[in-house]
Amino acid sequence: MTIHRIAKPALWTLALAVAAVLVIVYGSFDPATAPFPRCPFKMLTTFDCPGCGSQRAIHALLHADIAGAWRANAMMVIMLPIVAVLITAGMLRNKAPRFYNAVNSRTIAYSVLAATITWWIGRNIF
Repeated sequence: MTIHRIAKPALWTLALAVAAVLVIVYGSFDPATAPFPRCPFKMLTTFDCPGCGSQRAIHALLHADIAGAWRANAMMVIMLPIVAVLITAGMLRNKAPRFYNAVNSRTIAYSVLAATITWWIGRNIF
């Protein structure tokens, strides 16, 4: 057994443990009132970055408040299924290389980048 075969399960276990801790923390504490980290971009510029409100959105989603999550950061709510597809594609990279390549294409990457920039500008104008 190679180091790579040992390290991969350990990394997945670590990732799952970190995710579980984050779910517990964000599910237990409201980022709007708890001392969570603030956005450095917003603190410096007073403008929202594309991720501003994501902590509140995650908290709302963990409490099945989709409307609240949408109000906090609609882009994050939209991106969750896309991130899930990207993670799935990464896990199936060797078993489904065509799926992996399709999901990780330049077209998809540029589309997500364009949507993020549009969201960033739009949320600060309106």
